[in-house]
Amino acid sequence: MAKTLTTHILDLSCGRPAANVPVQVENLVDGQWISMSTPTNTNNDGRALDLVPTDKWQPGRWRIIFDVASYMPDGFYPSVTIEFCTKDTAHYHVPLLLNKFGYSTYRGS
Repeated sequence: MAKTLTTHILDLSCGRPAANVPVQVENLVDGQWISMSTPTNTNNDGRALDLVPTDKWQPGRWRIIFDVASYMPDGFYPSVTIEFCTKDTAHYHVPLLLNKFGYSTYRGS
C-alpha cells in the first residue's frame, strides 16, 4: 500500500512520544473543509500512519487537527491545526513538536 500522509507528536517537555492523541485530517474542496479520514489516535510511538485513503490523496490544501487537550489538559493550546499545501501525491510526513506552552512543526521525510 502506498503511503499518503503520516504524522507523529513528540512531547518536548518530557522527551517522549505523545500517545493516544486524537487526530483528524481535512482537505479544502471547493472552498469547504471536508473530512478525509476517520478520526484516529496516535499510537504508543506518537505516530498516526496513512491518515488519508490513497483514493482521496491529491494535491491541494490540507490540515491536520490535533486534540491536544485530551493529552495535555493543562496546556496552553487545547488544539493545534497544521495547514499545508501538497503539490503531488507523494508521501508527506508532518510532525508536531509539542510542549505545554508552545509547538513547532516541519515537513519531515
